[in-house]
Amino acid sequence: MPEWRTYRMQSSLAAELWEIPQDLWAELLALPPWLAFVLVVGLSVLGARVIQVGGDVLIRRLTRRIPGDVDAAVLRSVHPALYVTVVLVGANLGVALLTDAPEWTGPTESGTLTLIALVWAFQLARMGRRVSAELTEERTEHSRVVPIFQNVWTALLLGITGFFVLSLWNVDVTPLLASAGILGIVIGLAARDTLANFFGSISLYADGTYAVGDYIVLESGERGRVEDISIRSTVLRTRDDMLVTVPNSVLNTATITNESSPQRERRVRVSVGVAYGSDVDAVEDTLLEVADAENLVLEKPAPRVRFRGFGDSALDVELLCWIPAPVMRGRATHRLNKAVYRAFTDAGIQIPFPQRVVTMHPQNGAAGDGSDAADPLADGATSEAADD
Repeated sequence: MPEWRTYRMQSSLAAELWEIPQDLWAELLALPPWLAFVLVVGLSVLGARVIQVGGDVLIRRLTRRIPGDVDAAVLRSVHPALYVTVVLVGANLGVALLTDAPEWTGPTESGTLTLIALVWAFQLARMGRRVSAELTEERTEHSRVVPIFQNVWTALLLGITGFFVLSLWNVDVTPLLASAGILGIVIGLAARDTLANFFGSISLYADGTYAVGDYIVLESGERGRVEDISIRSTVLRTRDDMLVTVPNSVLNTATITNESSPQRERRVRVSVGVAYGSDVDAVEDTLLEVADAENLVLEKPAPRVRFRGFGDSALDVELLCWIPAPVMRGRATHRLNKAVYRAFTDAGIQIPFPQRVVTMHPQNGAAGDGSDAADPLADGATSEAADD
């Protein structure tokens, strides 16, 4: 069949379908106004009831097949707005059947559209809150930034609904748009720090720098667990059990060490010096025994010992082992240091400490006159020291 004939058939079918509501409207106009009003409003209420009941059944079936609860939050928020819209549209058509006076039909239509807009704005804002709650309860990786987008979503709904309602009532929004532009510039200049913190929080989320519960180290040296991430700032709980609030704009430009990523296990280093002449193999075995006996140390990765170098007064040795979480680093280091000291004492391994020896030589030919006794650094005097 040629394409032009197919298009012609489709056009004729659309025209026939368009004539159906026109014929129904003509038949309604032929009825008494009160009867047409009752019929249209009754049918709209009946249709809304069918949408309400049938929609509940359909939502239950759909949500069972789709994993997660976000889809249920979306459908259950949009569903009430649908059947309320049907009832309001039916009431508006009923009023149009009762009278065609512009002083009645105009305000009625504007009022109906206003109510519909408010209902949809309320339900969409409610949908945002429900989706936010579901994502936060599921503790997904996006839950830390969900409240930010929820606030942005609500603000957009309020702005769009406000301008739509004003245009319905023939209020010129052009001056408001111009005023909003000027007001936006003023607010942007006055709230530079707030906007910087807001966009800083967006950047931190996009980069995946940290999440609530992570243990981070700031560029200033402060360490703590992330308690909360808001639009303006991030709250840390330090090891002294104090809350530190840091603006997101500062964190966005600072160097942050996330000790909880990519995994929470962290390595502990215990450095110790042993005296020259010690059996390095015995030292290594003793340190490994200490790590094996400590229950905070993980078996995998296995602890190991490294001979780092020759110090001025000791052989530098380091014990490397892993712990389950960075928050345990201080406790693990404390217990390992105590255990290493006790194990070295029991094994007879000496931990040297720096010593200084000063030797003074008298001048040649003046050993007994005491002329240089007051100046220990006179010509000919030497100093030898063993530094750390």
